[in-house]
Amino acid sequence: MDPGASIGPLCVVGSGADIGAGTRLDAQVFVGADVRIGRDCRIFPQVALREGTRLGDRVTVHAGAVIGADGFGYARDGARYIKIPQVGRVVVEDDVEIGANATIDRATLGTTRIGRGTKIDNLVQIAHNVQVGEDTVIVAQVGISGSSQIGSRVTLAGQVGVVDHVRIGDNAIVGAQSGVTKDVPPGALVLGSPAVPHLEFKRQLAAIARLPQHGKALRALEERLRALEARLADRGAAGGADA
Repeated sequence: MDPGASIGPLCVVGSGADIGAGTRLDAQVFVGADVRIGRDCRIFPQVALREGTRLGDRVTVHAGAVIGADGFGYARDGARYIKIPQVGRVVVEDDVEIGANATIDRATLGTTRIGRGTKIDNLVQIAHNVQVGEDTVIVAQVGISGSSQIGSRVTLAGQVGVVDHVRIGDNAIVGAQSGVTKDVPPGALVLGSPAVPHLEFKRQLAAIARLPQHGKALRALEERLRALEARLADRGAAGGADA
């Protein structure tokens, strides 16, 4: 622990941890074994930094966040799920801010990484082995599944869901409550669930808005068709009687 660091009441600092100059830990922070925290960080109350986690310089972690918990990895063995050991770590680069009650899981193997300058809102879940680029914004209640790759300067708006193993390119924007089920190219703006290019999404919304009108037109056509069929049937019956 650097002499210029500050540790509040009821904190726990594990064996081999390293806390940099100017870093402040508020009350009840848990710092696990072999954690590294850089210079001038601010760790708010009741944050848990699990073993092996790495924080760069000037990182802010708000109250209740958990960084480095086990990834959600299980294998099915007959009727039961067997836990896959999660032995990787989380690396958070310089100038990152992590919101209250956000969770970032350690990698199964290797590293879950949050790039320099990225801002993460409250209640965000980032799963094991996710890679997030630099200066990305992740808004509240986003969930990113395992091994996905999020580029630099990406915006994930509120409540976006990202399935596992997809890539979201640099400078892409994903609109609120969208579900990303496949790769998003760099610079794209996508909306909806499943997420599609925003112009296509607007056309879908316009088509949905016209459905009541189309339904009325379809019922009118059905009535006209039934009337036409009835007249044809009447003519056929009359012709058979004349014969």
